[in-house]
Amino acid sequence: MLAADGSARSAYAGYSHWYEAEELARLRKKASEAEGFFRRTGITFNVYGETEASERLIPFDIVPRILSGREWSRLTKGIEQRVRAINAFLHDIYHRQEIVRAGRVPQSLIENNEAFEPKMIGVSPPGGVYTHIVGVDLVRTGPDEFYVLEDNARTPSGVSYMLENRETMLQMFPELFGAIKVQSVQDYPLRLRRSLAACAPPATSGKPRVAVLTPGIHNSAYYEHSFLADHMGAELVEGHDLRVDNGRIAMRTTRGYTPIDVLYRRVDDNFLDPLNFRPDSYLGVPGIMDIYRAGGITIANAPGTGIADDKAIYSYMPEIVEFYTGEKPILKNVPTHRCSDPESLAYVLDNLSELVVKEVHGSGGYGMLVGPAASKEELETFRAKLQAKPGNYIAQPTLALSTVPILSEAGLAPRHVDLRPFVLVSPDRIDITPGGLTRVALKEGSLVVNSSQGGGTKDTWVLEE
Repeated sequence: MLAADGSARSAYAGYSHWYEAEELARLRKKASEAEGFFRRTGITFNVYGETEASERLIPFDIVPRILSGREWSRLTKGIEQRVRAINAFLHDIYHRQEIVRAGRVPQSLIENNEAFEPKMIGVSPPGGVYTHIVGVDLVRTGPDEFYVLEDNARTPSGVSYMLENRETMLQMFPELFGAIKVQSVQDYPLRLRRSLAACAPPATSGKPRVAVLTPGIHNSAYYEHSFLADHMGAELVEGHDLRVDNGRIAMRTTRGYTPIDVLYRRVDDNFLDPLNFRPDSYLGVPGIMDIYRAGGITIANAPGTGIADDKAIYSYMPEIVEFYTGEKPILKNVPTHRCSDPESLAYVLDNLSELVVKEVHGSGGYGMLVGPAASKEELETFRAKLQAKPGNYIAQPTLALSTVPILSEAGLAPRHVDLRPFVLVSPDRIDITPGGLTRVALKEGSLVVNSSQGGGTKDTWVLEE
């Protein structure tokens, strides 16, 4: 928010002027009202592995994170380039594997990857789109320096919080939006439905029918599943609501079974089809993969896209972007040590206290080590894990992440943040919502922003140019 001399950066100038005229007591009252709003609305998430208080409210901070139109324009160019490359990579590895033949990505990294789905080999999704919805996690380390922390190409979550955060801010501070021109995010559900409908299979007749497949009310992101279905005007279904009917996937209704064209699934690959994956799954639809391979339905995101989430694959993203676009990456990767490489492993073990170590298939802030904040016992425990299964981990330097202000008891205080913009992909366009979800580490000095690890969220403003 502030430059080195204490003056407000240009993006924050309007907000800073407004804040200086506000009373802290009023802002604290507004923060309390926001918490009450989220609680009444039921915006919660579940924490697995805990016996008490498993359902929690995600903390919301009322100070927005603000980006200028110029900053956002540069970011969108880099995000679009990266998403195009990911989609091309997924098509390639399930077809000719040209990138492997060219020696740019090791064959073992594909073949031995648990997220690689052999049943997708030779399958081309309707419209050629594998990643219909993508979340790209970004961190900032300088005025014009953004890094991609990870790619979420499987089932990225959090967009409902982006929308509810904006709705809450609009209700509490309408005068701010009158004075500061902020780009809207509220039409995301309609854009999502339009993008999904554009990916309907050839078998579609008339207006494409879209449904959201949820594992059910006990899933940590169930609120989001129901929110998106409701705001898209789509049906929210569970596996037992669907069946194979005359070569299509049909949904149970009060008038019998009706075919659906696009299934936005929030169920992991392994649980999607008990006939093709885990036979003990009650969450999916028996035979849906056979209908999908025959072109009878679009599954968003496509099965097998999880390999693009893999953090070992992430370490090759600069090569992947250049291979498929012919351009240097606009957005940088965080320098990454692959622990499967003996030399890299030796370096990581020697410098464990200075690095961040992550599981290649990890998410949610679980299974990671932040070296500078770890105890000696935690370091030694992780050292043993690395030595036992080095291929399960990558390591990265601890970045000097940027901070944005939160409203603390004493007023504004700096906290570390990341940003997850949401990207919609259809056959003829890539649509990036202006803003995204800013996640904030509410604990002073913490670098972990995940809600499951005590982080919160805030509204993200992209100013009109």
